[in-house]
Amino acid sequence: MSSRRNPVYDFGGQVAFVTGAGSGMGLATARAFAESGAAVALADLDERAVTAAARELADAGHQALALRCDVTDEAQVAAAVDRTVEAFGRLDLAYNNAGVMPPPTDAAEESAGQFDRVQDINLRGVWAAMKHELRHMRTKGGGAIVNCSSLGGLVGNPGRAAYHASKHGVIGLTRSAALEYGPRGIRVNAVCPGTIRTPMVDAMIERGELDRTQAESGQAVPRLGEAEEIAQAVLWLSSPGAGYVTGVALPVDGGYTAR
Repeated sequence: MSSRRNPVYDFGGQVAFVTGAGSGMGLATARAFAESGAAVALADLDERAVTAAARELADAGHQALALRCDVTDEAQVAAAVDRTVEAFGRLDLAYNNAGVMPPPTDAAEESAGQFDRVQDINLRGVWAAMKHELRHMRTKGGGAIVNCSSLGGLVGNPGRAAYHASKHGVIGLTRSAALEYGPRGIRVNAVCPGTIRTPMVDAMIERGELDRTQAESGQAVPRLGEAEEIAQAVLWLSSPGAGYVTGVALPVDGGYTAR
């Protein structure tokens, strides 16, 4: 996707924090924030990947900080957000993106361990990140947070009960926090990606857990989405152009949920 077709945003002087920033949608969004002038903290469980990503941005002349962070550990999340503020002096923008999708599992066969792992990363991880971002943003009276839900936060699908439960939960967190913090100048929204071409989705296709042809044919725009298209949605939700938008769950899914 050519960046020449994208809107131009100015986040100069602002600081963004992105989880799951080592690859895929997180990396695309961190890169987009940086290219729009923001200083960016990139957090990810994969230290090698996130370090390489931050180095790429720094080599291109951007301010970037790599942080190893397991979002299931609230103490690590709090430390990562604190380190961001220590390094850059403030926190204005956040994209809470880290997530996993388990293999399709019969609802009657899913283990408690798998269910708990999915909730810990996809839901509790977003909760912890948002909690500590809000603690900093409320001290300066403004900010914009975007949480990553999914088309799975808007619909159900067979074999995906635990995953869809976690992503529905993200929307509940988002709406409640939006109502609570709107009067304090902080907007909280969710983006709901469809099937996006990322390393995670590529691996699912390779393992036979996702049929690409079926995924593409089940939506109005018959192709997989690009990580950069999610990044552009996040940047818009974070920008003054969306200044009257809060508490929404924005589908970016090629029309899948229009059915």
